[in-house]
Amino acid sequence: MIEIKNLHKSYKIGSNSLHVLKGINFNVAEGELVAIMGSSGSGKSTLLNIIGMLDIADEGTYTLDGVEIKDLDETKAAKYRNKFLGFIFQSFNLINYKTALENVALPLFYQKIPRKIREEKAIQYLKKVAIADWANHLPSELSGGQKQRVAIARALAAEPKVLLADEPTGALDSVTSCEVMQLIQEINDEGKTILVVTHETDIANMCKRIVFLKDGLIIEDRCVEQVRAKADVS
Repeated sequence: MIEIKNLHKSYKIGSNSLHVLKGINFNVAEGELVAIMGSSGSGKSTLLNIIGMLDIADEGTYTLDGVEIKDLDETKAAKYRNKFLGFIFQSFNLINYKTALENVALPLFYQKIPRKIREEKAIQYLKKVAIADWANHLPSELSGGQKQRVAIARALAAEPKVLLADEPTGALDSVTSCEVMQLIQEINDEGKTILVVTHETDIANMCKRIVFLKDGLIIEDRCVEQVRAKADVS
């Protein structure tokens, strides 16, 4: 589903250049649930931004579902994002003056789907994440966990190939974080490919595979069972 080869990314800071990604090689098969971990400055957010077509690499190749992602202007990048990707953010990124239903239906508006079908699909996905009873409520009337459920429903509504979750539990308490990750696990069990950027070990261990970044390089790539086994031994 995702194939990345020799990915490099640098940023200009004044007269200096900061080399953030230093030759990343990284594959994700269809249906995987992968956590990307690393300390601040490790390159995990930059990697996610490139996968999400929010940034471009300086060198290397990125292939998504058999399509090489390159030479994209903003219009084409937006078209590909809408076709391939769904995003879940730490800050939810809901529109405050729109109801839960309207927030979930919004990506379908950009796909030019008729209003009645948009609303039907939005309700369908709100039911999927167990928050349909709150469909007509504004984000200000929802708890953090409820907002994240709406955000997940919105990400799913456009039926993307891959879900990208950037610190999806970062603004939630531990109990709600576990509930949200259980929902993400259930979505993955249905076959959806999901990448989760997190700094929380407990959250990463709810994924099937963990990729560790340090100083712009992947230093470890293990399945969760191996991580747990090592923890049990120690």
